[in-house]
Amino acid sequence: MKELKHINKYFKKYWLKLTIGIIITVVARVFSLVMPPYVNKSINVVKEFISQGNVPIDVVKGHLLDYILIILGAALLSGFFTFLMRQTIINVSRHIEYDLKNEVYDHYQKLSLNFYKKNRTGDLMNRISEDVSQVRMYCGPALMYGMNTFTLFACIIPIMYSKAPTLALYTLIPLPILSVLIYNISKVIHKRSTVVQQFLSKLSTFAQESFSGISVIKAYGIEEKTNSQLVSLANEGKDKSMSLVRINAWFFPLMVLLIGISNIIVIYVGGKQYLNGQIESIGLIAEFIIYVNMLTWPVAIVGWLTSIIQRAEASQERINEFLQEEPEIKNTVTTPMEINGKIEFKNVSFTYDDTNITALKNVSFTINPGETVAIIGKTGSGKSTILDLIARLYDVSSGNIAIDNTPIKEVNLDCLRQNIGAVPQDAFLFSDSIKDNIKFGKEDATDEEIIAVAKKAVVHKNIMNFKEKYDTVLGERGITLSGGQKQRVSIARALLKDPKIYLFDDCLSAVDTETEEKILNNLKSASKNKTTLIVSHRVSSAKNADKIIILDNGKVVQEGTHNSLFEIDGYYKALYNSQLSEKES
Repeated sequence: MKELKHINKYFKKYWLKLTIGIIITVVARVFSLVMPPYVNKSINVVKEFISQGNVPIDVVKGHLLDYILIILGAALLSGFFTFLMRQTIINVSRHIEYDLKNEVYDHYQKLSLNFYKKNRTGDLMNRISEDVSQVRMYCGPALMYGMNTFTLFACIIPIMYSKAPTLALYTLIPLPILSVLIYNISKVIHKRSTVVQQFLSKLSTFAQESFSGISVIKAYGIEEKTNSQLVSLANEGKDKSMSLVRINAWFFPLMVLLIGISNIIVIYVGGKQYLNGQIESIGLIAEFIIYVNMLTWPVAIVGWLTSIIQRAEASQERINEFLQEEPEIKNTVTTPMEINGKIEFKNVSFTYDDTNITALKNVSFTINPGETVAIIGKTGSGKSTILDLIARLYDVSSGNIAIDNTPIKEVNLDCLRQNIGAVPQDAFLFSDSIKDNIKFGKEDATDEEIIAVAKKAVVHKNIMNFKEKYDTVLGERGITLSGGQKQRVSIARALLKDPKIYLFDDCLSAVDTETEEKILNNLKSASKNKTTLIVSHRVSSAKNADKIIILDNGKVVQEGTHNSLFEIDGYYKALYNSQLSEKES
């Protein structure tokens, strides 16, 4: 259970409630132990009346009524405290589930982009949902029933031994056998539980990717193929789960068998001892049978508890695997700082770990506060990488980046990103209203502010044509909108944030040239006195920039204004002439 030690901090957090729950558990079980002795007494009263015949019937009825009332009262009190026990301990397990999910989610958000490139979304989701749920079972039901079992064993076995030592020893013979069986079966359960949890992640990943890529699946007409793949995965998962179920299935039959043997031993050995005069009353045999049957559920539950703990151990191991992942990008400065927007690259090179592709090679340039800089180049030339490095989504492989003359690693990461308004190449919108998607840049924005930035992004008219207007709820990843509309909503989101630095990553690629011209004019006024970087394939997006940087194969091959670059034969002039001829034709 070494992996489950991670949960101990939550047990410490809720120690008071857990302590109360444990006390209530003990009280509930103590009241349940009132019944067997009074059943013994009731049988003895009836036996005495039958055998002696001189006991008044009214006295017998009086005794029986008293015993029945005591048994009934004890049962009611035991039931009441059992209810409180569940309310206390299960309640704590839900709090722990909540805390653990938040811990995992918070850690997910701290991890770098490389982590998300290496791990699939379905697996991430499975660990924060299915695996955490398995751990909750350990924190709640397993703890509650485990304490319940321990209390009954701790109380019943001494009582049995004090009343009839020899009979108690014979009765408890099957229990050590049961312990050995449980130990051996548990090891197998742990291995198979781990395999089942790992496969659930694989199944979740496949389902998530199928739903996200449903348009591609339909476009290629591969629904049957995808379905057959899912059927194959489901069958494989069924086989792994059945393998685990087959082991679990041994528990209850074995326990019922061993408890049945205990009952037979009580009747046989107890009967012989009664006939030999070694025990005084036949009611004691009935009392022992009740004790054995009271132990039936706790003994049977041991197998279930073992299964829960083994599953929780396997799940917590998977959770710990990610919790132990160290973020590659760390915020080393906690002091708040002002960002003005000066950006300087000094001999920066960068290689992606996952692909080993060198995206930038010895890149150097300086952007002063308030400047607008356009970055142009072929696909794969490293344009988007520059924006990622400025937002410190990655750290450089070599060289240095400075923000306001401070090395970027010494800049407060939270302050840096709070002062950046980024519009990615692949615009991402959430399954929420258009208004809330725009407000993502500024939570307390007024409706007037939202409409103003939507107009600057030239998307206001489109939104007003929707039935619910700004309250229109988008589908997953903004599928309700066209590509151009998604890009413009993302631009509105960035404008609403009003940061010191704008990063526009080819965010007008899905927009026609006329709309592009309107947006660029609006962006020029909105980004006045703001440091703005525009990545684009189009010269039209770059020609009005204060500076244009041309990248080719990760290197800066040209740098200057539109006029200075146009006078030189090179990539920029050739691109401008080719795009101009395309526009005229």
